[in-house]
Amino acid sequence: ENMFHVDVNKLNGKIAERNTTKEAVADAIGVNRSTFYRRLKSSTLTIRDIHKICDVLRLSGADALEIFLAV
Repeated sequence: ENMFHVDVNKLNGKIAERNTTKEAVADAIGVNRSTFYRRLKSSTLTIRDIHKICDVLRLSGADALEIFLAV
């Protein structure tokens, strides 16, 4: 499965804006917390992770592009 680069700072900002935590997001998307941290740290998430994160955080298309298609 392809991995996508993530702007972790922007993602963390959105998590904070939604008054939630990385732990809660990991739980909501069904990913083990340590796996989620590892993927964030290495800046690689699967497309499935990304779709679920967009749903959980109610990200706009523009936000999603900024966060997950960062170059």
